[in-house]
Amino acid sequence: MTTALVAHAAALDAEAPLAHVRQRFLLPAGIVYLDGNSLGPLPAAVPSALHDLVHRQWGTDLIRSWNSNGWWEAPTRIGDRVGRLIGAAPGQTVAGDSTSVQLYNALSAAAALRPDRPYLVTDPGDFPTDRYLTDAVATQLGLEARRVSPADLEDFLEKEGDRVAVVCHSPVDYRTGELHHMAAPTRAAHEAGALVLWDLCHAAGAMPIQLDALEADFAVGCGYKFLSGGPGAPAFLYAARRHHADWRPPVTGWNGHADPFGLHDTYEPAPGIGKARIGTPPILSLLALEAALTVFDDVDMAQVRAKSLSLTGFFLDCAAQLLDGLGFEPVTPAVPERRGSQVSLRHAHAYGLARALESRGVIGDMRAPDLLRFGVNALYTSHAEILSAVTCLREISTTGAYDPTAVAAGAVT
Repeated sequence: MTTALVAHAAALDAEAPLAHVRQRFLLPAGIVYLDGNSLGPLPAAVPSALHDLVHRQWGTDLIRSWNSNGWWEAPTRIGDRVGRLIGAAPGQTVAGDSTSVQLYNALSAAAALRPDRPYLVTDPGDFPTDRYLTDAVATQLGLEARRVSPADLEDFLEKEGDRVAVVCHSPVDYRTGELHHMAAPTRAAHEAGALVLWDLCHAAGAMPIQLDALEADFAVGCGYKFLSGGPGAPAFLYAARRHHADWRPPVTGWNGHADPFGLHDTYEPAPGIGKARIGTPPILSLLALEAALTVFDDVDMAQVRAKSLSLTGFFLDCAAQLLDGLGFEPVTPAVPERRGSQVSLRHAHAYGLARALESRGVIGDMRAPDLLRFGVNALYTSHAEILSAVTCLREISTTGAYDPTAVAAGAVT
């Protein structure tokens, strides 16, 4: 660890905003946690909220809690709280169910709003679930799934946009951390008469997003990455208000009925975003997410983005100085405007290196076959931790203190 880099990290941390927000997380001592882009750490507000939920609300108030403790309103109340982080006015976001369920409902219903258009477009590099579900919805509706990269999307829309029903893309590449612009593709899709569905799993809570200002149509995202809602936390769904009258989610349940307690024979959708509710909401995980979202109280998302860029830029600088000649290739763009909130390095022995880092208290992750991923959360990550992580990676590499034959099998942290 060079003296100059230590001094630079200290100077950056001294001037960086949001240092006080770190205290809102229960971070384990001796751990540098750079995997919040897969599972956010535990917010300090969650344990007490869950204790009250289990012991008082469930244990004492029992079924009365649906009314007295606001359980019934939780999906839309928490949805609005997420909405504030993604630039959505109240009444357009609902929380509950998994990302897969939300994505299926949003994609299917969006496609139905553009009948006689045969293409559903997704990114060939998107997370597998997005591709699987696009294929499934296309098969179910008799449409054709087309794989079009962000770099080629606007040209594709110019040539074949009149055949596109929905474009489903992610602003952040989950493997490389590359950030793709949202405004131009949204505008191009609309000019072609298509709708846009954004997957915000790697963006919500990590950077400012302005869905209303973008005139986005739909968006989904998970609650367990940068929102730190806990493992398997409920996902969210955003539907722009202008679509509420005509949008019909195909997966319907009694919670989304206009008169849920009337127990009618036929389904009539609730007005507004309420029709996106399906079955009985997962109250334990929903209220854990609600407590977790308090870490964003009084937080300016512009400051989050500025600090995130500082951290990722410093990571790339440290890698250039400390890892040169050791077989690492940065794949995350150096240009700040094209970076999400993670840094990815390519190395032939990525899995073995990830395991060796973890054994030394630096938790990142990898994606097969050769990508090391380091997620940066500006709410708690420091520049000193970034330097510590890269220094540890250098020591492991130069001393050969890792298993070069290790191969990922099963779940990867």
